Amino acid sequence: MTFSNLCNEIFWKSTTDYHVTDSVDAPMNNPYELKTIEYYLYLKNWIDAVQWHFEDIIRDPQIDPVEALALKRRIDKSNQDRTDLVELIDSYFLDKYKEVKPLSDATINTESPAWAIDRLSILALKIYHMQQEVERTDTTEEHRLQCQTKLNILLEQRKDLSAAIEQLLADIEAGRKYMKVYKQMKMYNDPALNPVLYAKK
Repeated sequence: MTFSNLCNEIFWKSTTDYHVTDSVDAPMNNPYELKTIEYYLYLKNWIDAVQWHFEDIIRDPQIDPVEALALKRRIDKSNQDRTDLVELIDSYFLDKYKEVKPLSDATINTESPAWAIDRLSILALKIYHMQQEVERTDTTEEHRLQCQTKLNILLEQRKDLSAAIEQLLADIEAGRKYMKVYKQMKMYNDPALNPVLYAKK
């Protein structure tokens, strides 16, 4: 099984598992061994699924302002957890390919493997929810057809992105490309870098 196929399989399992309860407060029951790459991929998509629904909830025009603020705090934490996990997944690849010597003409990619995999996780959620729209019975045929067209595009995008990830990993393994990971410096979460926060000290 290719790595992208593994990702797609785990992301789909996590997405469907989440929607058994469809609750942002449901506990995650990760079926994979702790600290394995499979465990982290499942966790990655679960975080994405919860955040997807956070974003739905906070857009409710009738939401209570106090609840909205509390939810915004949860979204901020979820964003940080997501970023930290992507960087952890990149660490897996850095370790896996640490013995590879880049060729003299090796180039760097515009994004690391884990950030490409991040997009693959989001695609799983887009595909799931677009499929739900296609299967709705309380809407018009026009709506369903429009959603089917979008679903077809998303499925093609997943195929293309999966192939691109496989090509990137093959290039890194062969030394044609090399990894260089930059930590995501989210300044708004850092009390030492957010002027609103450090001004209150």
